[in-house]
Amino acid sequence: MAKRVTTLYVRDEAIDLLVTEGRRIKKWTSLRLEPGLVSQGFVQDEARVADAITRLFELAKVKTARVIAGVSGLNSIYRLISLPQLPKAILPEAAKNEARRVIPAPLEEVYLTYQVLPAPPGETRLFLAAFPRNVTDALVRTLHRARVQPYVMDLAPLALCRTLDQPRAVIVHARSDHLEVMVMEDRLPQLIRRLSLPGEVVPLDERLPAIIEEVDRTITFYNSSHKEKPLDSTVPMFVAGDLVQAPQSWPALGWKLNCPVSMLPSPLEPRAGFDANEFMVNIGLALKVFSAGKKNADSSSLVNFNALPEVYRPEPIRLANVLIPVGVVILAFLLVYIGVMAHQKASDNSRLRSELASAQSRVAAQQAKVATLNQSLKQVEDSIAPAEATTTILNNTLTSLEAARERFDSELNEIVALLPWSINLTAVNHQGASVTVTGIAADENDVFTYVIALGTRFSEVTVSSITARMQGTVVTGWDFSLLLR
Repeated sequence: MAKRVTTLYVRDEAIDLLVTEGRRIKKWTSLRLEPGLVSQGFVQDEARVADAITRLFELAKVKTARVIAGVSGLNSIYRLISLPQLPKAILPEAAKNEARRVIPAPLEEVYLTYQVLPAPPGETRLFLAAFPRNVTDALVRTLHRARVQPYVMDLAPLALCRTLDQPRAVIVHARSDHLEVMVMEDRLPQLIRRLSLPGEVVPLDERLPAIIEEVDRTITFYNSSHKEKPLDSTVPMFVAGDLVQAPQSWPALGWKLNCPVSMLPSPLEPRAGFDANEFMVNIGLALKVFSAGKKNADSSSLVNFNALPEVYRPEPIRLANVLIPVGVVILAFLLVYIGVMAHQKASDNSRLRSELASAQSRVAAQQAKVATLNQSLKQVEDSIAPAEATTTILNNTLTSLEAARERFDSELNEIVALLPWSINLTAVNHQGASVTVTGIAADENDVFTYVIALGTRFSEVTVSSITARMQGTVVTGWDFSLLLR
């Protein structure tokens, strides 16, 4: 029998509840929220939103309080990184150290999670995700207040990517308050952009120019960073959310690639009266359980981790609670067994006493051997002192090297932390007291904006070169080189 799964997604305008069994839809309900209760995914009024969640479960006649919850993903950061092959024991610390380098946000302000991906021999590939603590904490507190227990959580953009049964595609999801553009390549979300839109309600036709511009910008940026395999007319584009109601806008969305554009299809079995487009995030949440353990079974996203922070996960069943009753039964059996064996051991004791004398003579012989070994040990100890002196010299050298590495890491973190999203660094070379930074920018002004930002951290920033990348008469990007001191 297929497992029943309840998913809950709290967004700015409404709360969406969906119950599924495998790929079959059982129940669905959506409850509109008053403006301001939730803003950009952050629960502003936890008490009133908790009351709304309680009413929603009552309307849907859903009794279970265990849910897979979706969080908005606003201000979240996603990175695909490669490391040398590492033992599992040190992988969490290695992932955290790498996150400090590539995530332009203090790790104290975000929850960090990762998933190990298939990789060639000798390499470890990770998908990192960092999402704001305050948004997540407010959502979990609200769910607990409504007596709802999230046991799995996911970010909305990753849930949308999971609904796609294509290894390579572009997804454009537009709502009144935000826009999401996701690029899938080799079943991995290579690029995720989530942009906030003005708080006031604006008709879709007035938002379309901004949406089209951001889609074009995302495609341009992706292609400039993936010249070996850029997006082209063979890559399908799928739309979801408000864009589904405006098919006349689809050709304008796909004009840059001249690619086919269609509505993001639901992987669940259709049911009369169910609008899959309105529950697409919930569908992606439900597929977390359905696709668990079925990697490479289809073309859906490889990324599937539990984003619920460890602090909120239910405590596992304590082994002691299971073992104590079993131990009592075993102890009673042992007491009976020991009583039987005690009588037998008493008869064995007399035999052992006769063997004791023989054993004592053998012990005396072994003690003589030990004395000889102690003499050899003293000679070895006398040779340790020169080795310890050499070790001290090596440790001092290592300390000096580590100090230099920490200074380089600090400068590298500052360079990455100030990096605009539209600039892709190609190299960072540290030579003595100076650092050479080279990269690719989508716009010339972005380079000088970056230079100004670097000037707040480095005493001298010099633009060594900046050259336009041309495709015919069209500027496709800017190569630049900076010297920092």
